[in-house]
Amino acid sequence: MRPPLVRSFSQLGSLDPDRPVVTLFSGGLDSSYLLLRLRRMGIREVHAVSVDIGEDESSTYKRQVAEALGATIHILDRRAEFADRYVAPAIAAQAVYLNIHPVSSTLSRPLIAHSAVGLARALGAQAVLHTANRSQNTLRRLNGALALLGYEGAFGSPYDLDPVTRDDKLVELRAAGIDLLAGRIVSGDSNLWCREFESGILDDPELHEVPEEMYTWSRPTARPGDTDTLTVTFEHGVPVALDGEPLPLTGLVERLNRRVGAFGLGRYSGLEHLDHGEKVLEIREMPAAWLLLSGYRHIESACLDAELIREKRHLEQVWTREALEGRWFGELRLAAQVFIDACAARTTGSVTWRLRTGGADTRSIAVGSPLYLRDREKWEERAISAESAPFVPAAETVLATV
Repeated sequence: MRPPLVRSFSQLGSLDPDRPVVTLFSGGLDSSYLLLRLRRMGIREVHAVSVDIGEDESSTYKRQVAEALGATIHILDRRAEFADRYVAPAIAAQAVYLNIHPVSSTLSRPLIAHSAVGLARALGAQAVLHTANRSQNTLRRLNGALALLGYEGAFGSPYDLDPVTRDDKLVELRAAGIDLLAGRIVSGDSNLWCREFESGILDDPELHEVPEEMYTWSRPTARPGDTDTLTVTFEHGVPVALDGEPLPLTGLVERLNRRVGAFGLGRYSGLEHLDHGEKVLEIREMPAAWLLLSGYRHIESACLDAELIREKRHLEQVWTREALEGRWFGELRLAAQVFIDACAARTTGSVTWRLRTGGADTRSIAVGSPLYLRDREKWEERAISAESAPFVPAAETVLATV
């Protein structure tokens, strides 16, 4: 019988102080406060796991906070794995939430959970703890991933049923000598694919305004009238080159975030549902995603039959729903992935874009074995001739060839 799901701080009292505990650590207020509570409980061996997938917080900052709270920090570089095994499949799956915004934490949470479970098993840890609360979709995504991974110990978030106010957390951390976290007015989440903001001054969908300084990638730097022409190449569904230069997906996304973002492109706002149907506002900037998802669809349309694409569009939302609901490692998402991979295997080509302030236009869509026509009139002549041939009298056929 497996341990019960951790949902409150009171449940942490059952932990053995002599056995290791693994916590997911972002360097933010919630994860720092959890380290403080575990230290006060007398847990002697706390391991704070930070999975580097290209987030904003520096490793130095995280190390300072974790060590000040008596935890051993593990900073795991998973940027390449995140790009290749999570972002690339999301591009092929056209993973956009209800046609509102591309998904992001949906992709990062299963990788973070997988990394934490690997460390926990290596250490013989009794629990994997995180700090998501019930107004965050991360709660079901992390819990879902940890359950599907079959982690043997306790896991969950003590904030689920036992929230602590922001002011109380700050006061207790300051009393413990930790005063590095004040001044944040929103909750942020970032990786190489997306920068996201929510809560705080963005709580109310009916009245919200994002300070321009919060944007980093999509802050316009191009002057009025400036343009930029670029070409992205896909091979078997994966972006592999920019302007003819082969690049790993991490490097390609990083460059596109700068070049596309310079024109103010790739900003999203939208509502996303919680477990029981209520919805919360999320703000994102994803310039590379804005271009790559559209570019992929252009190449796909040039390579695949229309009926195949129609069926794929249905399975894209199945894929996205399963991943979004915390079932990345579930059978249905994996089954949908097989279909999407079969389509991706035939999706090879390039798209050339002309970026301008406020938008972008295609200049070339080119594939090796296209379904598109390059000369409609000649195609019509050939098609009509081939269709009419059985009905042309033999004499006319002879005369036509003289």
